[in-house]
Amino acid sequence: MALLSHTRRLAIALLAAGAATGWAAIEPAPGPVAPPLPELGISFLRLLGALALVIALCLAGAWLFRNGQRLAHRGRRPSKLSLLEVKPLGQRLALYVVAYERQRLLLGASPTGVTLISQLPDATPAQPDTAPSPGSFDEQLFQRAVVSLSPPPRATPATPAYFGRAGGVASGP
Repeated sequence: MALLSHTRRLAIALLAAGAATGWAAIEPAPGPVAPPLPELGISFLRLLGALALVIALCLAGAWLFRNGQRLAHRGRRPSKLSLLEVKPLGQRLALYVVAYERQRLLLGASPTGVTLISQLPDATPAQPDTAPSPGSFDEQLFQRAVVSLSPPPRATPATPAYFGRAGGVASGP
């Protein structure tokens, strides 16, 4: 107990000495004062402006990504090779019609490679259609109905349909 009272007396003496010398009233040294915060409205407008700039840069980058090839090839001459048509035939099989200048080729693609199937007739420049107009829709419908209702021609020995698949003669009536 005596120790506790002795410690109390020492603490009180130190506090009293500190108060007499000015330790109790220590103030921070004067230094640079932080500038006041900007108004909320101005900060919000700066935030919206920065967001609009970032979005505009992203959109410009996406546009350049999609259209950059077109801009890069603008001064070059057009390609002579073009793909005219594609017909998928199943799993990894397809037919391609390819044109090089005026020449057209029918190509087959398979897992083993690409094969030239046939050379198609050369493409001709577009010429105005000199054939007479087929007529109205009613006339075309009537012509097709008459053709579909007429009986098919009979096979005669002079026609290819007369012969069967095995090369023999088809039996006639």
